[in-house]
Amino acid sequence: MKKYFITGISTEVGKTVASAIITEALEADYWKPVQSGDLKYSDTHKVQNLISSSRSVFHENSYALNTPMSPHASAEIDGITIDINEIKEPSTQNNLVIEGAGGLLVPLNNENTILDLIQPDYKVIVVSRHYLGSINHTLLTLNLLKEKGFDISLVFSGNEHKTTEEIIQKMSGIPVIGRIEEEPYFDQNVIKEYADKFRDKL
Repeated sequence: MKKYFITGISTEVGKTVASAIITEALEADYWKPVQSGDLKYSDTHKVQNLISSSRSVFHENSYALNTPMSPHASAEIDGITIDINEIKEPSTQNNLVIEGAGGLLVPLNNENTILDLIQPDYKVIVVSRHYLGSINHTLLTLNLLKEKGFDISLVFSGNEHKTTEEIIQKMSGIPVIGRIEEEPYFDQNVIKEYADKFRDKL
């Protein structure tokens, strides 16, 4: 049984689609510890709709917050404080895909960030998407994870940007699982195609 933590270099870089692909590829369970906003169509709902594996179990959020903001701020609006000790990994005998929120240093409260949710035995998959500043954001993310000693892989998301991807790979030395192209849409069939491509590198 393996556990994969999916993080991004920023928000809106493609973590949820990457999570769906990896969940499908491994017939894994899925867990989003902290959801901020979009509770009626959360990331858990999205992944559930995108995969066809009947083996996957979708575990409940530890915190489901109402406002689409950084978890610490969203929790404050809801009148609560996120307690990291209440975020407990679900019990399963299956592979588990865990989706973070935003990037590694997104605050959960005044002391803890998303990084504090990543356990030593997790494989960490970083989703990187090209934009002005993304090289810096990607290398900062990878270097922080390296310092902590994690097993790291990269997924590129969106249209290829050769010079960006080449320098990230040269400077980080982190293996790349593949790229999720800028598809016109994502449905179960598209997710399955990517799952078949990515499976051997997971």
